[in-house]
Parts: sequence; structure tokens; C-alpha cells
Amino acid sequence: MEGKTIFMTGGAGFIGSTTIDQLLEQGASEVRVLDNFIRGNVRNLENALLTGRVKLVEGDIRDAELVDSLTEGSDYVFHMAALRITRCAEAPREAVQVLIDGMSNVLESAVRHKIKKIVAASSASVYGDPSYLPMDENHPFNNRTLYGAGKIANEQMLRSYYEMFRLPYVAFRYFNIYGPRMDLDGVYTEVLVRWMDAIEAGQPPKIFGDGKQSMDFVYVEDVARANIAGLLSDATDEAFNVGTGVETSLNQLCHLLLKVSESNLKPEFHEARKVNNVRARRATTDKAERMLGFKAGIDLETGLKLLLEWRNQIKSELTTTAGNAK
Repeated sequence: MEGKTIFMTGGAGFIGSTTIDQLLEQGASEVRVLDNFIRGNVRNLENALLTGRVKLVEGDIRDAELVDSLTEGSDYVFHMAALRITRCAEAPREAVQVLIDGMSNVLESAVRHKIKKIVAASSASVYGDPSYLPMDENHPFNNRTLYGAGKIANEQMLRSYYEMFRLPYVAFRYFNIYGPRMDLDGVYTEVLVRWMDAIEAGQPPKIFGDGKQSMDFVYVEDVARANIAGLLSDATDEAFNVGTGVETSLNQLCHLLLKVSESNLKPEFHEARKVNNVRARRATTDKAERMLGFKAGIDLETGLKLLLEWRNQIKSELTTTAGNAK
């Protein structure tokens, strides 16, 4: 990693920025970040920017010339930019442009400038409802969302570019990522953020459905470690699950969050939502352990405590800033 230049799309998001911190720790000489700040936040890069080794460019991956200019002279590319699953459902045309055209721009530039390896963000959404649990990397693509369709297409595009141009890559099927730098406001905040807000306000956290829907929650710093492991490994033309192998229901998650929040509130149940009705997720992690030497290290209770501490700190800083501005 010493002396290498990395280009990262979506680098101001919570996964990208956490990965950048680790890249800098490992000696990267320059990290070029492209972000349109729809999901990302410059606050996530404050410390990284202070090193003088991060170049932040506001722009869009649909801008082929801009993507190409940032790829030129880079050694590696991390492709993290995407739309949320809910936004994809609301704006299908935009979703196709970002997920497909954006990936095409990244791939064409990577070939043109002889990039050594691409690390690409895929998603457990490609699996859809499980045919079996835990899900390994050979699990069928049962996806029924546009977001998942875009991620499947991304993986197939990576595979075809490897076949045509021998462009090395690894794709990571992230399960349910949480941790510091999650979006705390905006239209598309995650369930954990909504629950933390409710608990702070003394209101019961809302569960949509029966709460038996399960997920595999993986801490963002573990995800960043997986990204780095994929980059440094000899693995190529491979997709990997990034999860913990532990299945947690929404009911369990809610009760654990209430516990670490030291709250006596009880959850409130509402009718299930329609966007992402996958009933269960649990990853097999054997392949990543075997080929990358990666295994998640932060358990859910510890991770929730770290998330809550960070969230409370950010809220306090924002309140102080607002008070000083008056």
C-alpha cells in the first residue's frame, strides 16, 4: 500500500470514509474521492483531509470525463457509490443510470488506465429471500428489487471485463452494515437511527411487521478491513460475503438497542412495509476467511454501544454549533 494512489467513488459515505482511514494508516500516498454528497458527508473525511493525502472532488459517477480524470494515474479503484434500495424503488431511471452507467464509466476508465484491481461494493440483496441458510456465495439470485438487480448486473459486468480485458477485481456482498458515520438525518435513514431518535425522545421504537425478519449485522470497521483484505489479496474474479454469520431478528436488535441505551421503553408494532421484504439473512463467512484471511471481530452489542456513543457525540457537537451560531 505504501506509495500507492487510490481512487474511490462514494468515499464520503460511512463505508468509504472508514475504508479511507484504514488505507491511510497502511501508507497510501493519495486517495482521490468522488462523491455527490447525496449520501456522503464531508464531516466523515475531516480527519483524513487533515493528512493532506486525500483529494476530495464533488461530482457524480455518471460524469464519464470526471471519472476518467480521477482514474488516470491511480493504482487501484474502490467503487462504493450507489443509491439506497428505497431510492431505487422511487426513481428507477436514476437507479439504472447510477448503478449501470456509473459502473460502466468506472470499468472503461479502469481498463484505459490499466488499474491493478477494483474493489466493488455489491450487496446481500442479490440473494433475495433465502433458499437456505446460511447463504453462501453460490446461493441463487432470488432478488426482486431494482437495487439488487443493479448489483447483480455490476457483478456480471465485472466478470465480463475480467474475461475480456483481464481487469482484476473482487466484489463484496455486504450484509447489514451499521456503525459510526451512518446517515443520522435525511429521508432514508436506517432503522437503527430512527430507533435511536425515538428512544432519545422517550417514544417507543417502531417495528414494521412482526419483528421476526432477521439480518446479519456487520460493523463498519470490519467491513473496511474486508475491503483492504480484498485489495491486498491475490484473489481476483471472486465475490465474497461480508457478514458475521450471526442471525439477529429485528425484535432482538430492538431489545439489544434498548438495553445499551438503558431504556425501559417497549417497541411498537406497525404494518409491514413493501420495499424490502426479505425475511431472513445470515452469511457464510468461510470463503472470506479462507481466501482473504478476513473474519469480523466486533460483536453486535459492542458495535451498538460504539454507534450510540458516536451518535450522541455528533448530536452534542451539532447542538453546540447551532447554539454558538445564534
